[in-house]
Amino acid sequence: MPPLRGAIPPVLLVCLLMTGCSSVQLGTPTPSKTQNSEPGAAAGAGRAIAVGAGPQKHYTVQQQPAAHSCHYRSEHGEPLEDPTCTPGAISPAVTQANLKSTICRKGGYTSGVRPSAYVTGKEKRLNAASYGYTGRMGDAEYDHLISLQLGGDPNDPRNLWVEPADPGHKKGAGVNNKKDPVETKLHTAVCKGQVPLAAAQQAIVTDWTTALTVLHLG
Repeated sequence: MPPLRGAIPPVLLVCLLMTGCSSVQLGTPTPSKTQNSEPGAAAGAGRAIAVGAGPQKHYTVQQQPAAHSCHYRSEHGEPLEDPTCTPGAISPAVTQANLKSTICRKGGYTSGVRPSAYVTGKEKRLNAASYGYTGRMGDAEYDHLISLQLGGDPNDPRNLWVEPADPGHKKGAGVNNKKDPVETKLHTAVCKGQVPLAAAQQAIVTDWTTALTVLHLG
């Protein structure tokens, strides 16, 4: 058997003999840690959520990913977005500090920031091509991944995707997705102070089918 000094690189040998180096593993790179302080990042989240332009007086049709470059996923039998094409984006106009005057205000918030159907109709057709969606357009929702009622950006292409109908949905019955009531429950919890806004945003970006469970909302 060769001597230990010849089996282990000198730098690692010195480290192993010093105190405080017990976590170093041979052949395993030590990951670097970065401080994440961007808005929208929940405590312990793996990444920050992008910040979009926020509400605009005049929206314009946004460029979409290339045709057939996005791919649906499926979790718990439900369609999920492609996290590369649709990672989500939040509005800088909505923060934890101003909930009462934005998404939680009486009289509503979303209708005042939602882009017109003229804009979203064109974007929806383009995004359907991005995802290779070939179903009935009337049964698919052009969905804000982080909903407007959770402070999602109104027209950032990173926050919008053509969401197919749920499995078993009757063709021609229009939009009726199980994601919508999840968004409503999260909105209620945020406005009641049960969960922080950033935590709700992060949960729905990660996987909307498990968002309520992760946040212990049933």
